[in-house]
Amino acid sequence: MMKMKVFVLSCVLVMLTSTAYSEEMSMESYIAGFDYAARKDMKIDSKTLVKGIEEGKIQLIDIRFKEEFEAWRMGFAVNIPLNELPARLNELQKDKIIVTACPHKDRAGLAMAYLRTKGYNSKYLEDGLVGLAEYLRGDKAKDFISAIKK
Repeated sequence: MMKMKVFVLSCVLVMLTSTAYSEEMSMESYIAGFDYAARKDMKIDSKTLVKGIEEGKIQLIDIRFKEEFEAWRMGFAVNIPLNELPARLNELQKDKIIVTACPHKDRAGLAMAYLRTKGYNSKYLEDGLVGLAEYLRGDKAKDFISAIKK
C-alpha cells in the first residue's frame, strides 16, 4: 500500500512539472512539486527563445516597468509590468509558451512562477534581456526580424 501511495505522489509531481499546463495550482503545490526537472524546465536561453518566436510557439513578455520599457525595448515583446501581471492575464496567449524577461532575470523568475500557478506554460529567459540583446546582433537580428515579419 505504501508503494502505491509513493507511486501516486510521484505521478502527481511529474504532472506538476510537465510542460502540459492548464490548471491553476497554489504556490505551495508548485513549490512542493519542484525538482530538478522543474528547475530545468523553467528556463530558456536566447537562442531557443528566438527559434520559438520564429516558429510562432512563444510569446515574450517584458515584465519591466513602463518607463524601463520605454527607455529601451525589444520591439517584438509585450510589456506587462510585473505589478500589473495579475490584472492583465487576458493578454497572454494560452496556446503558446509564455517567456518572461527582464534585464537580469530577477523579476522574470517571479513572474514565471506566478504564471505557472495560474496554469500557463511559462519559462523565464535565463540570460535576461541583456543576453538577448547581445545574442541578436548584426546578421542574427536582421535574419530574426525578417523571419517574424513573414
